[in-house]
Amino acid sequence: MSETILLTDYAWPDDSVERTIIESAGFRLVSGPASPAPASAIEALVREYRPAGILTCWASVSAAAIAAAPNLKIVARLGVGLDNIAVEAATAQNVLVTNVPDYCVEEVSDHAIGFALAWTRGLIQFDREVRAGRWMPSDARLRRLASLTCGLIGYGRIGRATACKFSAFGCRVLAHDPFMSADADGVQAVGLDDLFSRSDIVVVHAPLTESTHHLVNRERIARMAPGGLLINVSRGAIVDTDAVVEALQSGRLSGAALDVLESEPTVPTALIDQPGAMLTPHVAFSSDASLFELRERAAQEVVRVLRGEAPRNPCNLRKA
Repeated sequence: MSETILLTDYAWPDDSVERTIIESAGFRLVSGPASPAPASAIEALVREYRPAGILTCWASVSAAAIAAAPNLKIVARLGVGLDNIAVEAATAQNVLVTNVPDYCVEEVSDHAIGFALAWTRGLIQFDREVRAGRWMPSDARLRRLASLTCGLIGYGRIGRATACKFSAFGCRVLAHDPFMSADADGVQAVGLDDLFSRSDIVVVHAPLTESTHHLVNRERIARMAPGGLLINVSRGAIVDTDAVVEALQSGRLSGAALDVLESEPTVPTALIDQPGAMLTPHVAFSSDASLFELRERAAQEVVRVLRGEAPRNPCNLRKA
């Protein structure tokens, strides 16, 4: 019998891309529900099918799930972040963990720029006003993007793309990243507190780890000049939602553009009630091109490993 690959969940209409690649390579694909099931349900699927490979989008692949598959060789993330995978447990069991680190660089950086433009030009606000029957151009309190300073938390692939796009608009760009030791490409490397105190717009491009949980909190937001914009297109739990609501209520922030929330898919009523909140449902990564590339490359990575070949994007190391 051919080896089985479990697709835990998927954020698109069907599993056709993954199935074509997996089955064409001679393996069997079993798909879980489209929406991510609880960790316990994924563990049950793993115990039932004992897969050699797991593809996961949002669903949690826990240490218990990994332990339940004695022949497991790879857990492949359909995405970039690994916060839904028990990487240490996988490593201890000699299971490879992979991701697709660069499939959505253009999309996420475009989303950040789109939020900034919507804020500086009042696009969301005035659309709401006009639809409500109010035509009041004299109420405009708009900003020139080129005159603003933009601070990036994280300067990896996506951060660098966002910096390039802000620079093209004439913005001054600051960045904070523990791996950034000096200025680069016209971007000034600064400390995190300095970034908040000097930026009109702060954009989160950091991964979610223990050290970045609530990295954006009341104290750091309070360092911003009144009326700034916070953008998060990374992971929801990096930003303290309660602190953002308070900052919007007080005017410390005039805008909060959030593609991700720590409570997603639940959106706090207090956040919805803020006119300065711009909210999208964790779609910054998405386009027709990026989704096809993501699905194709993740599935190909699983096939590669099950054939005994080296993965192209390993995120841990097998024991010798």
